[in-house]
Amino acid sequence: MDRRSFLTGALGVAAATPAAAALHAATGDSSELRGTLGGAGLSTPTAASEDQVTTIQAALNKASAEDNEVVLPAGTFVVSELVLPKRTRLSGVAGATRLVFGGGSFMVSGEQAEIVDIRDIVFDGAGQALDDIAPALLHLTECLGVNLDNCVVMHGARGGIALERCSGRVTRTTVSGVRDAGIRTLESRGMALTDNTITDCGNGGILVHRWSEGEDGTIVTGNRVARIGAAAGGTGQNGNGINVFRAHGVMVANNHITDCAFTAVRANAANNVQITGNNCARSGEVGIYSEFAFEGAMIANNIIDGAATGISVSNFREGGRLAVVSGNMIRNLTGKGPYPADAPGFGTGIAIEADAAVTGNVIDGAPLFGMLVGWGPYLRDVTATSNLIRNAPLGIAVSVAEGAGSAVISDNMISGATKGAVVGMRWSEPATGDLALSGADRYPRLLVERNRVS
Repeated sequence: MDRRSFLTGALGVAAATPAAAALHAATGDSSELRGTLGGAGLSTPTAASEDQVTTIQAALNKASAEDNEVVLPAGTFVVSELVLPKRTRLSGVAGATRLVFGGGSFMVSGEQAEIVDIRDIVFDGAGQALDDIAPALLHLTECLGVNLDNCVVMHGARGGIALERCSGRVTRTTVSGVRDAGIRTLESRGMALTDNTITDCGNGGILVHRWSEGEDGTIVTGNRVARIGAAAGGTGQNGNGINVFRAHGVMVANNHITDCAFTAVRANAANNVQITGNNCARSGEVGIYSEFAFEGAMIANNIIDGAATGISVSNFREGGRLAVVSGNMIRNLTGKGPYPADAPGFGTGIAIEADAAVTGNVIDGAPLFGMLVGWGPYLRDVTATSNLIRNAPLGIAVSVAEGAGSAVISDNMISGATKGAVVGMRWSEPATGDLALSGADRYPRLLVERNRVS
């Protein structure tokens, strides 16, 4: 039995639901099937220029006023400058209800809405240009109760989804073929980005940003991110699968991230960030990065297969400190990055500088150092224990430059280090013999003991 027969024949209440009544009033149609706009005077356009935003806008406004839902049928509808009202509930037929951008300043925008609940809709930007006021095809500002579920956002001349000072969730949604970032949150008030697929984006996958540092609490988990470019250039501002900037208390967990021009997961000035359980492959620069003025990074149980450098926890000079790097597997590093690197270059498994414990990691195949502990004077209170390092020319490089602080390097297994298992460095230059064999008695700030070398 089809839906029309079921609603009109079996139940006999096609016009009984509040949403159907709202749509009927908004369009003035007397069709039997009033639960969808398709039966209420909204037909699939016959020409690309046939913009149906007026009818959809009227239905949304009426439904908002009466706290009802708008249900769109399967079909393609051209819309431009659609404004989401205070209480927006919009759904369609998954994969078959398509809104195509017909040109204008923006495609879909909402501001200060109490509810934005959108499900099973395809938003197709058709490559049409957006004005500067519109950072993405779907742009929400200061909206509460956001729920974007099982949608598709594609072919955007700028970003896919931009959420500014919003709370809620984006889940099971696909963003592809946009020229900037797939999903960008700014100054979030508690967002969850879960189980989404983000592919073929020009400058970023998922961005969790703030204008100024502060508690953010966004959860980014279970997403698939692939083929992220850096069309706007730079040395790390773009080209990252998941990028956390100035946002504190963010969790990035159990994501699958591949083929990013720069970094799979990059946290910049982000306190108390958790980067755990991610599978990262073929990163162009660093697999996982925690950098600049941060305090607190937990980087654990990730797999990094293919990158110029594996994990970098750096910039003690800028205040970057306090980290745990544990249980990660890093392999097949290339040492070749997307730009000429500063010394010591790419090709390190794990680089660490201050107030950190590095334990239980496996590094297999690093063309420069298995591990770099400190850089020049930027070393303070690091422990590197119980790690396995294989096939790195120099197993663990530790700074003994003037001003360098304390480190404990113990109980590691280091295999195939042809230039030394543990070597003291003054910046880029070796300054000692193999401390794993001779001991570090000359360097009272270092404890090097019980390392197994083969």
